[in-house]
Amino acid sequence: MVGASALPAPAHAQQMRGLPDFTDLVDQVGPSVVNIRTLERANADGGSSTDEQMLEFFRRFGIPVPPGAVPRGPRQERGGSGEEAQPRGVGSGFILSSDGLIMTNAHVVDGADELVVTLPDKREFKAKLVGADKRTDVAVVKIDASGLPAVRIGDVNRLKVGEWVMAIGSPFGLENTVTAGIVSAKKRDTGDFLPFIQTDVAINPGNSGGPLINMRGEVVGINSQIYSRSGGFQGISFAIPIDEAVRVSDQLRSSGRVTRGRIGVQIGQVSKEVAESIGLGQARGALVNAVEANSPAAKAGLEPGDVILKFDGREIERSVDLPRIVGNTKPGNRSSMTVFRRGAQRDLSITVAELEPERSDRKAAAPEAKPPASSSLPSLGLTVGDLNAAEKKELNIKSGVRVETAEGVAARAGLKEGDVIVAVANTEVGSVKELEAVLAKLDKSKPVNVLFRRGEWAQYAVIRPQR
Repeated sequence: MVGASALPAPAHAQQMRGLPDFTDLVDQVGPSVVNIRTLERANADGGSSTDEQMLEFFRRFGIPVPPGAVPRGPRQERGGSGEEAQPRGVGSGFILSSDGLIMTNAHVVDGADELVVTLPDKREFKAKLVGADKRTDVAVVKIDASGLPAVRIGDVNRLKVGEWVMAIGSPFGLENTVTAGIVSAKKRDTGDFLPFIQTDVAINPGNSGGPLINMRGEVVGINSQIYSRSGGFQGISFAIPIDEAVRVSDQLRSSGRVTRGRIGVQIGQVSKEVAESIGLGQARGALVNAVEANSPAAKAGLEPGDVILKFDGREIERSVDLPRIVGNTKPGNRSSMTVFRRGAQRDLSITVAELEPERSDRKAAAPEAKPPASSSLPSLGLTVGDLNAAEKKELNIKSGVRVETAEGVAARAGLKEGDVIVAVANTEVGSVKELEAVLAKLDKSKPVNVLFRRGEWAQYAVIRPQR
């Protein structure tokens, strides 16, 4: 018998890995991290004004708003005129360029009357706000200084889950505090325009705006949010990817504002059940729930119930991908879309408009008149009726039938009185007779997909036959 020979150890086992040493990184990046204090001017009556930024600060970190959340200064306590600036909040930032450009969070500087930046060497400067973007929570401020140590920007695409990262900031006002951990997830969806970096780096109030640093000493993110029920760190924190932040900061520096594209749709997720029932197969894309009247989407021919699969050649894997891609598209650009509509793909061309401030939703008035023709569909648990011309105009649709009652399998699928059925089994229905004709051709033992409108919103339901 031949004696057992020693096998070579796997490559990863040949190297004994110890915990990383962050001392060189602190020496390298620490001089570029600043403390940002915000000040406000009190009201003439000696009391503090409503502190929206501080309230947002508490909301963002899950902290119950305490009585007297805004500190009172000595002049206020003495009943002075209140003209002196009073402390308001504290945050962090980092130096973008040697001539004094500094990046931080928008919620750190929002509403402040004065900004004071303190460098690690204890020099203080009054800062000027260059611009802030609340949608991404990115802001840029400027101090009158030169020869400052700027950070190096890293490549977020190279960042891997499990990689060590470090944060420097001013938690609870404790300047130049260093914490470390690993990247626990990437592309975490907590907002419309940003796929956040999730880490287990200890982040607390005051860390906001500080840099997230990889082991190469490069900034890969801006520490922005934590998940917390107590107001303190609980093992999950979120950072804005630096590539997204730089894109925003470039616009803020050039024009003081951020311009984004819009196409005028309300979207939702495509569930696996809906994808299978409409013939899409895999759950992907963005389901169009509603199309704004006279919007670019309406002019391009987009319809409620469409599933947007591509925009400008880029795949839409999840619904959250669409607003990010469209938002980063220059207004006025002529873009292409691939949509899935009633069993087939089609290409549309659309001119992107500029995103405007949010408007209040318009509520569609429910027509009072009952349609003249109606029909009972006991196999689906539905009673439906035709729409008249006025109702179609009010709902901005060309065809459809109104649900008068929904019971049994239809009710369990989510349909209810007042809904408007637009299509069944990927086939448009313009009247009760057309609906009956479509149902007559279907296998009564199999589920059927129903595209319906509820007010301005369109969605799918899958009605399963009674067993």
